[in-house]
Amino acid sequence: MSKPKSMHEFDDPTKGGPLFSVRFLIALLLIAAGIAYVVIWTLYVRDLYTFERTVPAPRGGAPDPLVPGTAKLDDWNWLIGFGVLFLGLAISAHPATPLGRGRGVVVGMLGCFLIGLLWICTFYVFSDKIASDPNGFWLLGSLGQLNLLVGIGFMAVGFTFATRWE
Repeated sequence: MSKPKSMHEFDDPTKGGPLFSVRFLIALLLIAAGIAYVVIWTLYVRDLYTFERTVPAPRGGAPDPLVPGTAKLDDWNWLIGFGVLFLGLAISAHPATPLGRGRGVVVGMLGCFLIGLLWICTFYVFSDKIASDPNGFWLLGSLGQLNLLVGIGFMAVGFTFATRWE
């Protein structure tokens, strides 16, 4: 007769599985790629705002995006960047990753909930200043009303962690 498995098998870090699995490395790469895409697109949008407000227009025309073809996608670039970021976070909620088992689930869940809540609250507190000078606030000003979707997206990823909580 075999020994019954403990209900709290993953609470012990020595029995919980490897620290770095393929799934965890993919999740980290997706998170890093999403952040990099958002940063690159934000820098382009800020350069574009500066170009449009400069009179007379500087020589050379409008700035070129670092990633060719992204200017045609316009606001869809936010969806691509934050979507890849959220996908990476959701993949990290799997039990094969450190955030998907034991205390990592609670850390991931509460972290995503708090980041989403702080994102939305920060946007509401500074919304008057953002509306008057979108260049004054780095990412919040460039996103505008899409800040609400980003905050809700973080909270939605928090719910993916919540489904793993035992």
